[in-house]
Amino acid sequence: MYIPAYYRNTDLKEIEGFIRENSFATLITTIDDMPFASHIPMELSLNSMNENVLCGHLSSANPQAKAMKNGDSAMLIFQGPHTYISSSWYNHMNVPTWNYIAVHVYGKIKLMNDEMLKTSLHEMVNKYEIISKKPFHVSDMPPDKMQKNLKGNQRFRDQHG
Repeated sequence: MYIPAYYRNTDLKEIEGFIRENSFATLITTIDDMPFASHIPMELSLNSMNENVLCGHLSSANPQAKAMKNGDSAMLIFQGPHTYISSSWYNHMNVPTWNYIAVHVYGKIKLMNDEMLKTSLHEMVNKYEIISKKPFHVSDMPPDKMQKNLKGNQRFRDQHG
């Protein structure tokens, strides 16, 4: 993505905050040398070595999940607010433009085991259920139902720098 120098933000704390607040991302990988995208929530967290990782999951029926392997390259796009800027807003002659905030993250896929997925699901559900009047808790799900759902998901972490 082209970013003019005067718009570039390199403040890692601000970028992390943006990802946390705009966690519904576009995951892009390749299948047979063609780009493939899925739109999924991705949660930013720290791994055991205190490194940033992004965690998400796809339905195992998704062709992207079926093709995904450890070490595959991936791109995630996090989008925030955007708006059209009319030429009439300027005090000088200029072309219209579009203002937006987006973060692109590049990394490598690391498939998660069942325990890692359970932890990831707990964290994600807790994050979004906190505003609910009757919050759902993953731990309330019967074990057989949980196991069935785990089998239906391909889970991965995107290790990035």
